Amino acid sequence: MDNAVDMLTIVAVILFMIVVVLVMVYWYMKRKENSPEKQENNNSNNIENPKLKTKETAKQTSQYTKLSVFDFMEFDKIEDNMIVQNGGKRYLMVISCEGINYDLMSEVEKTSVEAGFVQFLNTLRHPIQLYTQTRTINISSSIENYTKKIEEVKQQLDKKQMEYNKMLQSGSYSTTITRELRTEIARLQNLYDYGKDITQNIEKMSLNKNVLKKHYYIVIPYNTSDLGNDMLSDEEKKQMVFSELYTRSQALIRTLFACSMKCKVMDSYELAELLYVAYNRDESEVYGIEKALKAGYTELYSTAPDVLDKKMEALNKTIEEKALEMAKEYVDEIKSEKEKAVEKKEESIDDLIDEMATAILKENERYIGKEVTEEAIKRVKGKKQKKEENANDKEEKKRTRRTTKTNADA
Repeated sequence: MDNAVDMLTIVAVILFMIVVVLVMVYWYMKRKENSPEKQENNNSNNIENPKLKTKETAKQTSQYTKLSVFDFMEFDKIEDNMIVQNGGKRYLMVISCEGINYDLMSEVEKTSVEAGFVQFLNTLRHPIQLYTQTRTINISSSIENYTKKIEEVKQQLDKKQMEYNKMLQSGSYSTTITRELRTEIARLQNLYDYGKDITQNIEKMSLNKNVLKKHYYIVIPYNTSDLGNDMLSDEEKKQMVFSELYTRSQALIRTLFACSMKCKVMDSYELAELLYVAYNRDESEVYGIEKALKAGYTELYSTAPDVLDKKMEALNKTIEEKALEMAKEYVDEIKSEKEKAVEKKEESIDDLIDEMATAILKENERYIGKEVTEEAIKRVKGKKQKKEENANDKEEKKRTRRTTKTNADA
């Protein structure tokens, strides 16, 4: 009996130990599965082959239809002052019109405008489209032009000021030249201040985004199917369409002239600007078509000017400035010499008159007589001596006054 109990005890202990071992093995396997290395291996196994993925992506993208941006626009291109549509099957020519202020007109003028507009409607023999476009007034170009002009005036003002300072330092120029130069400096200074004030006012106006202007257009369409001749080439069709559209446009312009409206056919650049504003309502206020074209978006590449060309241009500009400065300096010197000669002649004008009077008397001695000539010459010399004596007396009096004043001070 005791042996049986011992055996059962031993079996139970063995079974318990087996269960414990199995539990430990199970726990170890679980822990190993949840380890970071195992997760990385699982993730690496889940990564798809890039080549297979690329092929699948290519299959997916091949199912989509690629469309050009021009498919979403209502035109193909702009050519010969016309908008081309539907692959060259339809052409548009646009007339720009300047509006008139009907409310400020007199009754007679209003009646004339109304009669002209009725005539315009009665003469229509083909379809047209009236188009109005509201734009924010862009005066950046005006500001740039004013700024350039102000810079030019500033450069001229600085040059004149430097010339005036050189004249004052040299002291070899007459008062007439310095007075003229001061007047020119004052004129340029006033012009510079005036231009600066105008530019500041325009810049303040440009900050107001509510300054709007309406533009009015008349769109004239034409279909190539109206030509009725399928044997024509594309170039011949385009020429005939242009001729027809231009004739219709001029007829409308003449009719609208009776309404006191100024109209004209828009060129290719103006048409591009019209479409640019229509498709870029917000960007066109900040980034106009002129800046977009200058940016070179339609070019494959852009190149900077050659360094040697830029250096040559700078040297030419420096040579021109130095040459102008030298020429101005020599002209001023010659003017100064002539003015000195004039001043010297003015100082000796009395002596010159006496000499010329004496010469005239001697030349005409045989006509007026010898005695009269000698007496006249004697009086001329006496007048000259009298002037010299008066001048000497004045000089003596001045010298005496200075001596008296010096003694009194002593």
